[in-house]
Amino acid sequence: MFVVLAHTFSLTLNLAFDVLRHRELTTTLISVGQLVGSVVFLSTVTIDHSKRVALVTGSGRGIGKAIALVFARAGADIVVVDIDLPSAEKTAKEISAIGRKAVAFRVDVSRKEEVEEVVKRAIAELGHIDILVNNAGTIVRKPMLEFTDDDWNKVLAVNLTGTYYFCRAVGKHMVAQKFGRIINIGSIMGEFALPPRASYCASKGGIIMLTKELATEWAEHGITANAVSPGWIETELTEKFFAVAENRKFLFERIPLKRFGQPSDIANFVVFIASDLAQYVTGQSFFVDGGWITQ
Repeated sequence: MFVVLAHTFSLTLNLAFDVLRHRELTTTLISVGQLVGSVVFLSTVTIDHSKRVALVTGSGRGIGKAIALVFARAGADIVVVDIDLPSAEKTAKEISAIGRKAVAFRVDVSRKEEVEEVVKRAIAELGHIDILVNNAGTIVRKPMLEFTDDDWNKVLAVNLTGTYYFCRAVGKHMVAQKFGRIINIGSIMGEFALPPRASYCASKGGIIMLTKELATEWAEHGITANAVSPGWIETELTEKFFAVAENRKFLFERIPLKRFGQPSDIANFVVFIASDLAQYVTGQSFFVDGGWITQ
């Protein structure tokens, strides 16, 4: 069904932003259609990931769990990957209750052998992997001069090298099937420094550039790669930092939308950017931060 909406392109852009603000992506949405003359034609569509398999790292809790659940509600089967197996199994159980297939694996993303093995097992059980979300991450907060080599290496190994391992292992499969959607979770601190987090900032900056390189290198194989960079999201990872009243005040005053983000804010956007509505989008780093970077 097509609908004549407006005679101005600005209304089309407003509609696109309304889509991005929509909090439940599994309901009917309006997609921006073809501009013919001065009339914009639109069709009603639904974000549909049925018949697709999404592998989400760090999906035992927080942002990763939210991403896995929203993908499942959009019809995808899920490979739940986490360092904590009970948490991964709990997420998988919730996905099964939605009516989708889910398999859970304990994986240390910084260990190449474990990454390669879980990709093989996931494909053996579910047949293919169409969507990869690299979400697993860690952080060390201390001044640079107090860093040990272990502090530095741990963060880089999990955040950046782990992303590389999964992109390489899953990428081989995506290249062979001539289709793939890669979404790497970056951070506002991949673009804007905020001490004392030297290794975290370096790792997230690396993720963003790795994403751009893969988008260029693998485009000819039908693969898109984008980074989604969250702002200040309320999760277990940020719980202690947010518990300090001074920290909350400092952050809140600099967020134009005047609220902290929720895991669902990131999950909804990730599921959108992996969908057919965004099939012409690749090599981008999207900030989902309530306007933080505008300040």
